[in-house]
Amino acid sequence: MGYAIAEELAMKGANVSLVSGPVKISANHPNIKVIKVVSALEMYEQCVKIFPQTDGAVMAAAVADFMPDSSSGEKIKRGNSELQIRLVPTKDIAAKLGAIKTGDQILVGFALETNDELDNAQKKLQKKNLDFIVLNSLNDPGAGFDVDTNKITILDKYNNRQNFQLKSKAEVAGDIVARIVELTEKRP
Repeated sequence: MGYAIAEELAMKGANVSLVSGPVKISANHPNIKVIKVVSALEMYEQCVKIFPQTDGAVMAAAVADFMPDSSSGEKIKRGNSELQIRLVPTKDIAAKLGAIKTGDQILVGFALETNDELDNAQKKLQKKNLDFIVLNSLNDPGAGFDVDTNKITILDKYNNRQNFQLKSKAEVAGDIVARIVELTEKRP
């Protein structure tokens, strides 16, 4: 979804910095600069670094909420006992960008939910200082990961809600970018 949004923004004339984890797809538009990262921490650091120089950000990545508290540079061999991995929270990229966002920037978040979808998305929208949030549910057939389609609901900070039908991710990106353009045109 992030690549589709980057392509749509670039086609509208934007210069896009795309912070991307390891994926099997690539950006094709010359206005897209891809910044590759391999960890949630690297993604956090890159997003915080470049955000102040941007007109906004679309937080489409599904970064894990938790990570192992330590890692090993060597293979951990199988033994006779169980191995327990302690998890710690990852840094919240959207919350950090929401905290440093200026009045001239637009911040869009995503919420992938499996239960209490609207309530959880609304809470995330407010807590992270987003202009709008794109809700998609794993409960909707044809939406989510590993498919070329998505079904979304856009919620904004003014309590407006717009539901969309199942569409290709390129068409969904068009809907999201149209909302960004609409917000940009309303800014003084």
